[in-house]
Amino acid sequence: MAWIYLVVAGLFECGWAVGLKYTEGFTKLIPSLLVVTAMGISLWLLSVSMKTIPVGTAYAVWTGIGAVGVAIMSMFLFGESRDVMRIVCLLLIVSGIFGLRLVSS
Repeated sequence: MAWIYLVVAGLFECGWAVGLKYTEGFTKLIPSLLVVTAMGISLWLLSVSMKTIPVGTAYAVWTGIGAVGVAIMSMFLFGESRDVMRIVCLLLIVSGIFGLRLVSS
């Protein structure tokens, strides 16, 4: 169950990170409230997952999901580069996330 919490925490991290763009420096109320809420949920789920998953593994997976998710979302939402090498690098991060899951007890 901890791994599910961790994955969901990573997804909420993607949401708040992309949402920051829409807050326009926290000058827009609704996007700002959504971002702060997503941050709270993300951190809470991360902390719950750390009850059983080692902190180094949990944090690496959480940030990895966030980094890959935001990069992919940015390609579609903001027209960022879809260069082959960028995608290969993102796949390397994903393989690292799966690797950490496989070697974690």
